[in-house]
Amino acid sequence: MSILVNKNSRIIVQGITGNEGSFHTAQMIEYGTPVVGGVTPGKGGQIHLDKPVFNTVSDAVDKEGADTSIIFVPPRFAPDAIMEAAEAGIQVIVCITEGIAVQDMVKVKAYLKNFDCRLVGPNCPGIITPGEAKLGIMPGFIHRQGTIGIVSRSGTLTYEAVDQVTKAGLGQSTCIGIGGDPIVGTTTKEAVELLMNDPETEGIIMIGEIGGGMEAEAAHYVQEFGTKPVVGFIAGKTAPAGRTMGHAGAIIGGKADTAAAKMEILEAHGVHVVQSPAHIGRTMAEVLRQ
Repeated sequence: MSILVNKNSRIIVQGITGNEGSFHTAQMIEYGTPVVGGVTPGKGGQIHLDKPVFNTVSDAVDKEGADTSIIFVPPRFAPDAIMEAAEAGIQVIVCITEGIAVQDMVKVKAYLKNFDCRLVGPNCPGIITPGEAKLGIMPGFIHRQGTIGIVSRSGTLTYEAVDQVTKAGLGQSTCIGIGGDPIVGTTTKEAVELLMNDPETEGIIMIGEIGGGMEAEAAHYVQEFGTKPVVGFIAGKTAPAGRTMGHAGAIIGGKADTAAAKMEILEAHGVHVVQSPAHIGRTMAEVLRQ
């Protein structure tokens, strides 16, 4: 089983004719992802990468039964693209776009409460259910079908965890890159909860960063409702206070925002914390054998 995306998803690409959209759509199609079309205003009726292009998301929903969208549009237009997808009835929206203004995302997140949909991102690598659907920019070849769910704020650390889990022979059920911005559509806790409720996921890897309280929120959930082992890592142990590190959301605003403080919180709530990302895969394997 999988969460959010699978071989039965009907996926469209908003911004399919742009450089980034074209490149990554081609990669997704090559992986076997069920892409049914794309959206670029003013280019409706064209064929791009052997897929129909529509002027609006609503047209793609009507003509192709689209239920999932991935967004590759510039920051200025991305908020409208997200809201358009929600209005059209898209159930899963993945926004890859980096650099969306915080105030714009505040409005978008409030707006999405009116619709039955889930946003992943922005500023994220996407979602992959290995062997079924790659909805994002991650390298598909390192993933293998398996039973470990991965939730991460960091794209590159997601890939490191995936590689280790694959080499450990465990594979992945679904990997979710939630994004590194201050405001994201799906939080760490929400992603962990989805994986916790997936009967085919046996263990969960949770990768966090300095800044914000999402990891603590997830840890509280794990302690109260967790039924599967969770391995956790927090990046940014050497980050200085008050300075953004890599992601817009990775900034220490108080003592509880530091990597050390977050690791303590995770450990206190039953998460198996590793001090180095190099230990993620082997720790997951050891925990499952216990």
